[in-house]
Amino acid sequence: MFKASLVALSTAALAAAALQGPPAQADQTSAKTAQAVTTTAKTAAKKAKEPKRRATVVGKGGAVTSVDPYASRIGLKVLKEGGNAVDAAVATAAALGVTEPYSSGLGGGGYFVYYDAKRGKVSTLDGRETAPRRIKPDAFIDPATGKPYTFTPDLVTSGVSVGVPGTPKTWQAALDRWGSMDLADVLAPAAKLARNGFVVDQTFAQQTADNRERFNAFSSTRKLFLRHGQAPKAGSVLRNPDLAATYDLLSRKGMGAFYKGPLANQIAKTTRKPPVRKTDLPVPRGSMTPKDLRKYDVVQHEPTQVDYRGYDVYGMPLSSSGGTTVGEALNILERYDLKSLSPAQVQHLVIEAAHLSFADRAKYLGDQDGVPVSTLLSDLYAQERACLIDPTKAFAVPVPAGNVANADGVCATPNTRGEDAPDTENVNTTNLTVADKQGNVVEYTLTIEQTGGSGIVVPGRGFLLNNELTDFSTVYDPADPNRIEPGKRPRSSISPTIVLKDGKPFLAVGSPGGSTIITTVLGILVNRIDLGLTLPQAIAAPRVAPSNKTPVPAEQAYLDAYGAALAALGHQLTVVGAAGTSAAEIGAATGIEFGPGQQLTVAAEPVRRGGGAATVVKK
Repeated sequence: MFKASLVALSTAALAAAALQGPPAQADQTSAKTAQAVTTTAKTAAKKAKEPKRRATVVGKGGAVTSVDPYASRIGLKVLKEGGNAVDAAVATAAALGVTEPYSSGLGGGGYFVYYDAKRGKVSTLDGRETAPRRIKPDAFIDPATGKPYTFTPDLVTSGVSVGVPGTPKTWQAALDRWGSMDLADVLAPAAKLARNGFVVDQTFAQQTADNRERFNAFSSTRKLFLRHGQAPKAGSVLRNPDLAATYDLLSRKGMGAFYKGPLANQIAKTTRKPPVRKTDLPVPRGSMTPKDLRKYDVVQHEPTQVDYRGYDVYGMPLSSSGGTTVGEALNILERYDLKSLSPAQVQHLVIEAAHLSFADRAKYLGDQDGVPVSTLLSDLYAQERACLIDPTKAFAVPVPAGNVANADGVCATPNTRGEDAPDTENVNTTNLTVADKQGNVVEYTLTIEQTGGSGIVVPGRGFLLNNELTDFSTVYDPADPNRIEPGKRPRSSISPTIVLKDGKPFLAVGSPGGSTIITTVLGILVNRIDLGLTLPQAIAAPRVAPSNKTPVPAEQAYLDAYGAALAALGHQLTVVGAAGTSAAEIGAATGIEFGPGQQLTVAAEPVRRGGGAATVVKK
């Protein structure tokens, strides 16, 4: 149905402008001979045409934008053949599981936000991973030392870090509720892509090399991604027939085959007995059982909503902290006329608002009952929090959380400093944005957490398992809303956002980036709504990632533009990562803006993570 094609992707750089056993007998035939195969780019080029990569396109009739040209092209093909936004979003996500396996895939989870044009309503699906029923409060403590495992590589490279995957059920739930195509038709192009292969870009090659020690620890992962023990070279072609066979299995039997039966049994066993080969890593074992998979389900919640300068901003509710934290920061910033201020003054206020909302995030937000979301998103509470901001001087970081039990709008200056809450969210996730000709919109962020997740490929199945449970606090504290508990979902920062104006879509945007997702989305909204940048400009602009910690990480371009002025106000900033690596970037956003006459401005990163791929049905 779809032709697989090959592309050599550009090197990521900063935009200065702006189970050891075999699979079950019932379905092991095709997987038995499957293995990763690499060929030269010259040979591959004879078989397919390279897909084009554009950061911005304008047109009508529907659009898809993601970090990857293969995935965007597959989603666009679904739209052109009559599928709706949900069909295209799931097809795009399945393709990202092939080309972005270190950021997404069947072994992970995510958050799905959907605008239904007929109903004029925004809905959400929480496909976050859950902790196994048998997990213990001290699961992240090394019994040999009585101290927490070293976070990386020890804890993340483990079975104990794996949460029950939510991505497969998210896809099925979205299709069941709002889709128009069968699961088999939606998965078919990604299965074909996995069989035919994709051209390895520099980012993928570097990510594999960076994880070589972890990947070499598992026989199944080494076989797929480290042929002869070496990372694939940029320009080579990586095929994953095991994943194709898994997609085929799910197409035939439905997503129930992931959560019940031989595949579910194998996933659970892999977390308890990882396929470890020779390694010095401890690889702590997990406690997942087939029942954990059988009992898993996605959750449909009402989205968060705040009114910001006449726009209705809808976000992802708990278990993600994204919608609440972005919403609180916007409410604080609404107290100021940002358009009248200098660029440095605007950035000062954005940083301070983010610090305040992150303080409340650490204190109050988690997957549990009784979280005071309505108070945190109230204008009265925002007024009280904004009182702490001095327009001429940065406050001491960390700032304490507010008192939600006594939110009366009256200014109150804290006499103590806040606590520096640890952050273990990883920056590598992926995001996609889709719109169709009927006006339906999907904003979807999906992840396996660490670059390469737990490092464990389920043998013969072609996908990595997540390490999302490391998003729980490492040390158990009964008062911590993000403490480890059986069946609980770890707190996330994922922030897929849909903005309406007069009840109609104005903007949809999201990004990967761990805790920096919140400030990436916040910055894009401020850039577009307050500062009048176009959506492509708002996405390309340099970024900062305040999270109530010091120093505050920022891209080099951000430091060049604002560093001196912000330092004069007392801010402590530091460049993120090292020059010339993907770590020197914050986020990898995608977005669509909805203009008059059904015009769509479709945007992706021009440079970050190698540049994204924006596509539109009719230019």
